[in-house]
This record gives sequence, structure tokens and C-alpha cells, in this order.
Amino acid sequence: MARRPGRRERIVSAFADFADAVEAALRGAGAARDEAVRAHARAMLELWLRTDGLDAARADEGLAAAFASAELAPVVARVEADHAAAFDTWQAGGPAALRAVFDEAAPGAAGDDPDRWIGDAGKDDGTDGVPRLWRIGHASVAGGESFPVGVPLLDDSHLQVVSAPDCRATAEALVEALLVRVLSYFRPGLVAVHVWDVGQFTGSLPGLYPLTSTGLLTVHDPGRLPALLEELSDRIRRVHTRVLVDGHPSLRALAAETDGRRTEPWLVAVLVGNRTALSEDDHRQLQRVARGGLACGISLVLLDVPVTLNAAVETVDMRPPRQVRTSMTGPHVDVRLDRPLPRDKVVAAGIAISRAHEEWRSRVGTFADLLPPPAEWGTGRGERGGTAAGVHAPVGFAEGLRKDLVLADGSPHALIGGPSGTGKTNLLLTMIGSMAARYSPHELEFYLLDFKEGVSFAQFAPGRRDTTWLPHARLVGVNVNTDREFGLALLRFLSDEMRRRADAAKEHEVTKLEELRHRDPHGHWPRIVAVIDEFQYLFAERDDVTRAATQLLEDVARRGRSQGIHLVLASQDVSGIEAFWGRPAIFEQFVLRVALPRARRVLADLNDAALDLPRWHAVLNHESGIKHGNEIVRIPDAAQSTLALLQQRLHDDHAAAFAPPVLFDGARAPRYADLADRLPAAGGGATPRALVGQVIDVAASPATVALPDAPARNIAVLGAGASDALAVLAAATASLRDQYAPGEVDVVLVPLVVEAVEPARRMAARLAGHVVTTVGLDGVRERVETLAADVTARLSGGPRRPVHLVLLGGDAADHVLDRPGTEALRRILHFGPETGVHVLGWWRSVGRLRTLLTLGAAPDDIGAWVALDVQGSELGPLGPGLLQWAPRPGRGLFFDRAQHARPQVVLVPEPEQDQASRSGAAGEVPLSGAAGEGPLPSAPGDVPLSGAAGDVSREDRG
Repeated sequence: MARRPGRRERIVSAFADFADAVEAALRGAGAARDEAVRAHARAMLELWLRTDGLDAARADEGLAAAFASAELAPVVARVEADHAAAFDTWQAGGPAALRAVFDEAAPGAAGDDPDRWIGDAGKDDGTDGVPRLWRIGHASVAGGESFPVGVPLLDDSHLQVVSAPDCRATAEALVEALLVRVLSYFRPGLVAVHVWDVGQFTGSLPGLYPLTSTGLLTVHDPGRLPALLEELSDRIRRVHTRVLVDGHPSLRALAAETDGRRTEPWLVAVLVGNRTALSEDDHRQLQRVARGGLACGISLVLLDVPVTLNAAVETVDMRPPRQVRTSMTGPHVDVRLDRPLPRDKVVAAGIAISRAHEEWRSRVGTFADLLPPPAEWGTGRGERGGTAAGVHAPVGFAEGLRKDLVLADGSPHALIGGPSGTGKTNLLLTMIGSMAARYSPHELEFYLLDFKEGVSFAQFAPGRRDTTWLPHARLVGVNVNTDREFGLALLRFLSDEMRRRADAAKEHEVTKLEELRHRDPHGHWPRIVAVIDEFQYLFAERDDVTRAATQLLEDVARRGRSQGIHLVLASQDVSGIEAFWGRPAIFEQFVLRVALPRARRVLADLNDAALDLPRWHAVLNHESGIKHGNEIVRIPDAAQSTLALLQQRLHDDHAAAFAPPVLFDGARAPRYADLADRLPAAGGGATPRALVGQVIDVAASPATVALPDAPARNIAVLGAGASDALAVLAAATASLRDQYAPGEVDVVLVPLVVEAVEPARRMAARLAGHVVTTVGLDGVRERVETLAADVTARLSGGPRRPVHLVLLGGDAADHVLDRPGTEALRRILHFGPETGVHVLGWWRSVGRLRTLLTLGAAPDDIGAWVALDVQGSELGPLGPGLLQWAPRPGRGLFFDRAQHARPQVVLVPEPEQDQASRSGAAGEVPLSGAAGEGPLPSAPGDVPLSGAAGDVSREDRG
């Protein structure tokens, strides 16, 4: 019993020890916990300080207790020491380095103190580059040395400014100062500003209102934000489809590869909101504009417009409690905005800029100002390079800037309209000269056709006084108002060329000219620009020409774009072309529209912008005439002196590599010598071909009739008038002379009317060297009967020496031939050609020839005929059905059964006496020599031409 109290004491003592141990453990755990909390607090504070920065942490009221805590003071001291250590080195040279960078990125008004530039209009045209920064204030780091702060804008970034109600005025002053810097840096007109303010009808930024007088500032109604966004979207579409067609990603890239000049002004759109979200539609449209705007010269400045932009955007945040922060400087740099510009100085600056803009706009830009430097003329090394992606040519000025006319995939063909006297011809000459100056003749060819009675395009072909020509020109047609067939021939040529290019593209497995040039770099694939002035004449009649031309025009207009063939059609009035009624698809291909003053039906139906245009202006529209595509441009006078100098330089540089253009002058007859040069020479074994005129085609081909020893190879010339008929026969006989060796052919000339006697004498003189017999009316019967007997002998195997019987007024012999002579003549017509005896005759009446072609002869015995002053209804028995033909001076309807399905119009060659008299008057060598001599060479400087003999001098063309 005595040991129990001791046991209890031990238990009590052990429990007390345990309690003490537990108490000690708990005290230790509490101390450790407190230390962990303090360590966590120190760590979190240090994290906040290093993440948000000391300045931001001190401005945070929630951290005030931490900064007052003595226990946390070592953490603050350590961060401050690290902060100072980190910036000590940078503070020594960092601000100075930033100032140097800023001075380079923000020259002049972009970064200088306003007192040095405000009130002066800018002079920079953008060729030396665009400032990459625009000053808004200055900043410092940790109380160190200050440095300027700027934001990027034009071509680089949009700007978003966020403010609080109590600093809204400061934010507006920031935007105003930024715009004044931009407008004062560049030459007036290179930057336009659009302002939309949700809360004010007149918009913000009243100090800039003087700019509205010349269109540099446009203020939009608060309820018309969708219209502004649509306008910006239209500009983006226009720039991409018209300007950036050469593969350039942006206007900046385009300017960098050219001479640095901007072809499109910058546009700064200032949207002033009230911190309320935009509608869903406006929000989406604004995002689209932001995405595509920078590449197209559009910069957005958004003030309190809450929107998320998926494009380059810089931010200026002015909301308290922090000071101003920008995305350029980051959250740790204190930015202090520049003082607002004095309102009176802003107004004065606006007035000065507006006045300078008006002076620039009123400056008369000349045709020479449209051209590249002379050293680049015709080289293709200038602003646009080659024509692979299209043809760009400035044709006028808008706001002092050159405005391009573009022929490319987006606008393949052009329609130009304007009443007489509004400058249509001047516009065409400006366009042609501008294109020729920019591109090499290897890359661009012109086919020029003028249906009115004028010679505007003749200056591009060689003349007697000025023998230069435009190397780009391949065809020049003037005075063709009565020769609609020539317009049809041009369309046929373009269709054939289009087909040739399509075949080549298929062979190289490509679809467009640009791709074909890449796959076939050694091929000749220039872009073709075909200009047809007063084209409505081509479709003026209800006949086969109109029907064929309409089909060809539609085909070329549809498929020409991919093959690099572009049409430029000009007219005084396009509304009355009956052939186009019910064919809207034709004009739909003419995306490019140019409307001169008072032009109608050229632009879209609701677009009447041309009605109020002043003279020397035009509406340039690359959007099918829709109103939003209008550009009002002033067209300079295509001064003949500058145009002549341009042509002289291009001719000197390229004439050795290019033949002169074919000149078709509908007012003059083609020269025999030019046509005869293209016939086969004697001794070549080729079938003789009689020249009867010139085909109306692009190649100025001679119209010939083959005279083999085969049935029906006789030629009849039909018409009452002697002049043209004798000219045709004179050309035919003269052309046969050089296709036989001397003395190889017999020619029997039978002048049966008085007016044929002298021409027969000249024919005989030109046929000297061959056996030539001239038979009058009194001996015609005997000679015909003798020749008919010879034909009979030939049919029996007798010798077949070539004989050409030339009847000049064959119907006049009817009363002397009597029946035996007429039968003999019929026998010659029917059997003679297959034995080498051919008749070349002129009959003054179709009826009289038909009377002859009976009994022993037939209409088919006349294998070819040329009808002159004869109505088409009279020719039915001799041709393929009913013919539409009305006589025209100097023109004939030519049909050869061996080569034609339908007759074709030909030009009657110029009579040789007219050539000789005109050549003698001009002091030139005659076209042909005396009897027995061959054609003599042309005078120095003369070239083979079509239509006129090339005698339309540049003085005559004025």
C-alpha cells in the first residue's frame, strides 16, 4: 500500500512533463507558423514590387500598410536597391540613346517642338520615307533623365486612346495635336482626315475646321458611322483591285519599289466614342477596316471606342489611378503628355494648310508632269516595271496627285464617252503617251483606229516631213468612217491573236498572260491595247459587218483579259447602238469607265457625276461606273511639243528593232508599189497572181487573183466609171509583168472606149520587155477570133504560151464583134484559162456581161470579179446569193470563187499617174520607171504603208 502514492506521483509527473513538451511543441509550431506567414508576406510583397514596379505599388492604397511595416522594410529596401542597381547603368546612356532613336524616327514636325513648325504647311511628298513615330509627350524612368515618347501611325499602326470623364479634354487635345503634326509634315493633300463623333453633330477637334474648306477634313454625322465604314471599305477594295495589282502587299511596298511617291493619299479616320460598345454590325465592319486598312493607307484613331482589333494597334491609357501609360513604353514608364496646342495656333495652322492645299490644287499640272523621268522613257524600269500584271498610266491629277488609268485583270477594258469638244481625243493622246513613256515596245503594243474624219492618231506613224513613229504602235487607222470593214478586220485580228495566245497558254499549262510570260520568257507576249475612237460607226448599219463585229467584240471582251488584250472604246454617245440592245454582257466587261463633261450612259444609271464637270475634267471610274468608284481628275493638255519629243526619243531608242506601223488612211488610195512588193517574183515557180487592190485587214494585204492554167480563171471589173476600173486593170497587168521572165508572156491590150486609150498606152509602156499588142475597136473582132482559134489548137495539144487578153470597156465591142466574134470571145472565156489564155476585162454594166455569159459561156467562167459603182442587187447571178453592197468611192467588192465564201471589200490602188504627179510635186523618185523598167526605190525615209502612201505629214495632222 505504501508504493501506490509513489506510482501516482510518477504518473502525475510524467503527465506534467508530457504537457510541458506538448506546450513547447505547440509554441514552436506557432512560432514557425508565424515565421512562415511573415516569409510568405515578404515573398508576396517582393513579387508584387518586382512585377508591378515600386511606383505602381506605392500608388496602390491596399499596399500602404505594407510600406509602413518595419518588418517588411528590408524587403522594400532590397527591391529599391535592385531597382536602382538595374537602372543605374541604363540611366547613364539609355535616355540619350532613346532620344537619338526618336530624332531619327520622328523628323521635322513629327517630333520637333511645335513652335518650330506650327503655322507652316508641310513640304514633304513622302519620297524620302514616312516618320515611324509621332510625338505625344515625354517620359522618364525612376525619376531619371526624360526622353521623348511617340506612337507609330501611318502605314504602321492604328491608335486607341482610353480616357476617363475627367481627362476627356486632355485626350481630345492629344488627338488634335497628333493630327496637326501629321498634317503639317506632308504636303497638303497627301493626308485626309475623317472625323466621327458619337456625341456631336459638328464633331470634335473644332480647331481643324478650316481644313473642311478644301476637303482635307470631313466631319460625319453621328448617325452615319455605317456610311463612313462603308466608304473606308470601298477604298480598301479599290486600292486592292486597282493599285496593288502587281503583287505588292501594301501601298508602302509599292512606293518603295517605285519613285517613293504615293499614288493614293493617306486617310486618318478619327472615331470619338462615349465608352459604349458599338453595334454588332459596326463592330465587325470596324474590325474588317482595321485588318485591311493599314496596307491601303488607312489609319484609325479611336478615342473611347471599346473595340478589340486584330491588327497592329498602339494604346494610350489615361485612366486613373495610374499616370498615363502607353503600349510603346510599357506599364513602368511615367508618360507626361505634351501641353495642348493653343487653339489660335491650331486654327492658324489649319488656315495655312488649307490655303497651301488650294494653291497646290490650282497649280496647272502639265502633260510632262505625268511622264516619268526622260531617262526611263520606254524602258519599263520606272514606277511600275513591266506589264506582266497590267498597264498603269497616269492620265490626270486629283488633289495634286497623279491618277492612274489601269488596264488589268480587274479592269480589262475601258469605255470612254463625251460629247464633241469635251476633250476625248486629248484624253486618248494623253493615255497613249503616258503608257508609251512607261513601258517598252517589247511589252506593250498599240492598235489605233479613228472612225471620225480626222487624223489624230496619224502622228504616231511616219510622215513625209517627220519620219519618226511611235515604236509601240503596230497599226494606225484614220479616216475610216466609211470603211467599217477595217474595224471588223481589227477585231478579227484580235480574236486570232487571242486564240494564238490561248493555244500557247494551253501548251504551257497556264491560264493567264502573266503566267505565260513566266513559263515562256523568250516568247513575244506583249500586252495589246486596241483603241477605237467613235466605235459606234462600226455598228451603225443592220448588215453582216455589224453582226460579225458584235460577235467578235463580245468574244474579245469576254476572253481578252486573260490573254493581255485590252479594248479602249471611245464615243460621243453610246446609248443608241442598236446592235447592243439585249446584249448587256458586252458593256459589263468594260469595268473601266471614263466620263467627260456632259457624258451620258457611260457611268451607271444613277451616277450623274459627269453632268456638272468643268472642261478638262473627267470622271475616272474603275468600278463599272458605280458611284462609289468616282474619281474626278483634271486632264492636262497633251501638248504636241512634249508628245513629239517623247516620240522622237522613243523612235531614236527603238526604231532599229521595230518596223513602222501600218498606216491605213481611208481618205487615200494605197500605192501600187507598196502592194506589188509583196507579190511573188519571176522565176520562182509560183502561180502568177494579178493584183486587184488591197484587202481591208490589219496586215494591209494585197488582194490578188491566182491565174493558173485552170478553168474559170478570168477576171472581170464591173462599173460604169472609168477611173477606178482602169486603175484596177492597170494594177493587175503591171503586177503580172514582174512575175514572168522577160518575153515570157503575151499581153493583148484592147482599149474599146476613148477614156481607155491613154491608160492602155501607159500599160503598154510598163509592160515593155514582154510581147505587147494593142488592138483598137476596128481590129478587135479579128484578134478575138484568132485567139479563139489558138485556144482550140491548144486544147488539141498545141503550145501553151501565156496570154493575157485585157479588154478595156469590153461591152463596147458588142456591135463590132457580131455573132461570130461574140462566140469566139465566149470560147476564150470558157476554154481559154485552162490553156493559159486569161481574160482581164472591164465591163461597164453587169447586165451586158451577163448577156455575154450565155450559150457557149456561163457565169462561172468569171472566176473573180471586182464590182465598183454597181449595186449589190445586180451582182446576185455572179456571186453567192443576195449581196449587201452600195458603191463607195475608191472601194470595190471583190469575189474570187477559188478563195472566198463571201465577197470582201477592197481598196482600189492609186492610179500610176496620180502617184507620179504627187511624187514629182514632193520631189521624190517616181514609183515606177519608164517602159520596160522595174519599180524604182522609194524616196529616202519613205516606208511601206497601207491606205495613204504615208504622205499625211505631222503638220497636216494638226
